[in-house]
Amino acid sequence: MAQAAVQDEPVLVNLAQVYDVILHEGLTTYKTKYSNAPLPKRIEAAKIDARSKKGAVFVVRSKADFHTTGVKGYIVTSKETLLEDAPGLTHFTPNVYRQYGYADDARRMIRGFEERNLLQINTFVVDIDTKKHTVQEIVLTCMDHSIGLPTLIVASDRGYQVYFTLKQPLFISNKNDFRGLAVAKRIADNLKRSLKDVDADLFCNDFGFFRLPKAANIVFAQVTNTYSMAEFINWSTRSDDNIERPLFVVPTKLSKASVLDSEWFQALVHAVDVKGQKGQIGRNNTLFTLALVCFSEGWDKSRTLDFIDEYNYRLRYPLTGATIHSILNSAYSGKYKGASKEYIEALLALHVSNGQSIPVNTGRHVWYKFKKDREDRTRSHYDEWEQDIIAYITAENNPSEPFIWRTQKEICEAIGIPQSTLNQVLKSSTKLLKTVTGKGRNAKTGWTTVHLFIQHAMQLLQASKANYRRQLLQMIQEWTEELEQVGGYEKLMTYVDQLIFQPTDRIPIDQSFEASG
Repeated sequence: MAQAAVQDEPVLVNLAQVYDVILHEGLTTYKTKYSNAPLPKRIEAAKIDARSKKGAVFVVRSKADFHTTGVKGYIVTSKETLLEDAPGLTHFTPNVYRQYGYADDARRMIRGFEERNLLQINTFVVDIDTKKHTVQEIVLTCMDHSIGLPTLIVASDRGYQVYFTLKQPLFISNKNDFRGLAVAKRIADNLKRSLKDVDADLFCNDFGFFRLPKAANIVFAQVTNTYSMAEFINWSTRSDDNIERPLFVVPTKLSKASVLDSEWFQALVHAVDVKGQKGQIGRNNTLFTLALVCFSEGWDKSRTLDFIDEYNYRLRYPLTGATIHSILNSAYSGKYKGASKEYIEALLALHVSNGQSIPVNTGRHVWYKFKKDREDRTRSHYDEWEQDIIAYITAENNPSEPFIWRTQKEICEAIGIPQSTLNQVLKSSTKLLKTVTGKGRNAKTGWTTVHLFIQHAMQLLQASKANYRRQLLQMIQEWTEELEQVGGYEKLMTYVDQLIFQPTDRIPIDQSFEASG
């Protein structure tokens, strides 16, 4: 059973185990110098570390360390260092980078934070930049609309970050034009789309900085719940099919007409009230998109600089000159082939206020959708039956218990599914649960879903916590009524109030109370 908590109440976890699960063998176990680990452990760990290539992660001490011109932070190459430094850190890159260094002599600004410099992808992280949804609602949305239960949910100041971790890391290489990275980015995009009902940030950096998991901010943990790359790909492929998005792309020139003359490009160029806010794409993305179009049209760098600088000047809230140069250098770095159609559509929807739907054609690609293999078509058939079973169980479910009690024959007749197909769906489904109690004539068969079972468990957990707090309050009130209101009375009552009305594992025991008592 997954560990879960009331809103923003941390769960008890082994932080070393959490970092092992997220980082895999991407970092060394111990520091190469000045390690606090015993020598025998360091020797044994060094033998294991030598089996795979190691990289580094980047860390920062404050959110203010993210600048438009770079990131102020430092490099961590061992799990020991990460554990030791964790209390003073806010963000890190959970995915490991191949090459790393500092961009300045003072060794404050990091260098190497680029997707094509990734050594291995360990986890996908979805950013939810609001707290209007509870942890339980996020977990249930993961089960209903995403790949399944997450590995972790980490609370931030204004929202949550949901970790879906790989069983084994995906190693990134430059083969086939970084095909592995392209596949991973499609999976990341589908994961964000799957959590749109809980306001996932669709434009968050796929493999960027995220909140460092700590004992005080992990609000959901199931560290054994990880996914193979094959599971991610199969789920992502089905997600693409559901929105009729093709998996394969063949570059080709659609027409000789310049994208610069297109309706959407001209509409974007004339949008001056562009700013954006957290969770939205704004000025930076708009200027980057325009620069990418100029790059794909063959403009030289100086011509594009003049163009986007003039556009920036017309904006109601212009960016700084340093930011403009940073955007231009990124667009002309060679890492991007062209502007994203989905980003363009989002920019138009947010910042072009004529209310009309403007067709977007980047003039670069024709998309081809290939017919599914027979095995995939069969799988889709089973998915449909699975959804019918889930819908029936959910409709018949009584909130007082997780199971509905029906014979297999009753289930088949109610849904209209052949018994052989039902058995096959049960074998392959990761969303259905079944139990049999008793023997012979007294046997009963219970049916439920993973969603309903966990929902019921969470309700019991919340109810038990509420009941415990009520009993504790009543007992303490009986005791404190007999106390004289001497010097320590007020201090005691303040602590009791915290104990009852705040999460207990976040209230430090005041050692001075006993010492002064």
